[in-house]
Amino acid sequence: MTPFVIKIVTALIYLAVIFYLGYKGWKETKSASDYMLAGRQMNPFVMAMSYGATFISTSAIIGFGGAAAMFGFPLLWLTFLNIFVGIFIAMAFLGKRTRRMGVALDAHTFPELLGLRYQSRFIQGFSGLVIFLFIPVYAAAVLIGISRMLEVSLGIPYDVALIGFTVILAIYVITGGLKAVMYTDAFQGSVMFVMMIILVAFAYYSLGGFTEAHQQLTDMAPLMPEKLVKGGMKGWTQGAVAGSPLWLTIYTTIVYGVGIGVLAQPQLSVRFMTVASDRELNRGVLYGGVFILFMTGVAFVVGALSNVVFYKALGKISIAVAEGNSDKIIPEYITQMMPEWFGVLFLLAMFAAAMSTLSSQFHVGGTSLGRDFYERGLGKKAANEVMLNQAGIGVTILITLIWGKYLPESIIAPATAFFFGLCAAAFLPAYVLGLYWKGMTKIGAVVSMAGGFAASMFYLLFVHTKESQAIGLCKSMFGVDSLAMLAEKGSAGFMLQWVDPNIIALPVSFILAVVASLLTRKMDDEHLNLCWRHL
Repeated sequence: MTPFVIKIVTALIYLAVIFYLGYKGWKETKSASDYMLAGRQMNPFVMAMSYGATFISTSAIIGFGGAAAMFGFPLLWLTFLNIFVGIFIAMAFLGKRTRRMGVALDAHTFPELLGLRYQSRFIQGFSGLVIFLFIPVYAAAVLIGISRMLEVSLGIPYDVALIGFTVILAIYVITGGLKAVMYTDAFQGSVMFVMMIILVAFAYYSLGGFTEAHQQLTDMAPLMPEKLVKGGMKGWTQGAVAGSPLWLTIYTTIVYGVGIGVLAQPQLSVRFMTVASDRELNRGVLYGGVFILFMTGVAFVVGALSNVVFYKALGKISIAVAEGNSDKIIPEYITQMMPEWFGVLFLLAMFAAAMSTLSSQFHVGGTSLGRDFYERGLGKKAANEVMLNQAGIGVTILITLIWGKYLPESIIAPATAFFFGLCAAAFLPAYVLGLYWKGMTKIGAVVSMAGGFAASMFYLLFVHTKESQAIGLCKSMFGVDSLAMLAEKGSAGFMLQWVDPNIIALPVSFILAVVASLLTRKMDDEHLNLCWRHL
């Protein structure tokens, strides 16, 4: 049996398990609550693994692993925030209140929780529309990651991989709902966990151990590409010069933007409402923390160390091997440097990472369009609620496919950071203050969400060069790629073009929420008592 046939057979066995779990989810789905919230009776291990597998995707492993090959160990700060903020703060402080308030208000989605908390159809509809419009960009980043992996590993043309993988996902997400998504997530998360342990063990073994590997990477600092050195990079273990453009990109966009943005991710927050009690969330902190450590921690360490491995074997650093496309670094590393048997298994792990995240993104995009925007925001009555959400998922998948076809190279990490930042600016103040502060008003929430969204979009279109240059609106109106370029070179204003939009937009959103709430009429005590009934 040839290696190619082994890969195909292994992939088919894997897909058989996925479709069985999808079928199991479909069989157990009897109502809209089952379809959107898995019946609120999910096992804690399944919930935690589903949360983690949804959180960590090919975007984190291939996209950010490739970014670690460029920027080195400073990305490990993101792993710290992923565990402390994304798991501990999210589950222990926000998760319990989200679950309890969700039960009290009978909320089925993240936008619906916000809409019911503030007694506002506009808030639910606006939240659903923002999620539906922009989650395909994030989903496309994940889709690109697995399609690049299939292109490099199996030689499947990129466009064929893009469409074929999407069709497989569409079948079980549309039919099985959230139960099918979470069952498959838990299995896929387990596969990912085992593969990442093998990956990091092999990297350190092949380089002579922990200390030796890190010393070799440190000694390679003179090989850092000239373009990165000009941007402020000193080395893969040394990091970047404080305040330099790349230092700002690493710490404000990758570490802060993604690390904080996770708290307002609708596809993650909805999982808090799928368990029966706080006990399941407490147990989820342990499962989730260990899982995230071995996912992002391993991806970032191996991504950085791939420079040593490639240089010893081929005389080139990682980005040179990948011909300038950082999204190809991890796939090339697996294909060229790891044993062939591992390539087969790692491909399954990437299948798992992509499918677990994409299925959740498609599901939340579809329910945001169907239930939140169309049914509740516009006040349209659907004859069949499940079919309405299935149609929404279908539209979300189609838009994702289009983005996946046309987004440029090396886009995975920036696209992920974009969606995380946008969600934080638009939703985080209304979400957090809505859970903890009875003085937070409907007007405060509306002003905060609209203001945070507007501030974030303005910054993306006119200040943050990475996006404003690609979109071109700023250039067409003002003749420069970023308004920050009009400031004196090297000044604080000039450096704003590398500062993440959320550094500005999130504080603006919080300030608007507090000030507007203090100046407007308080919400009805009876309604607040209902919201706080289980808190």
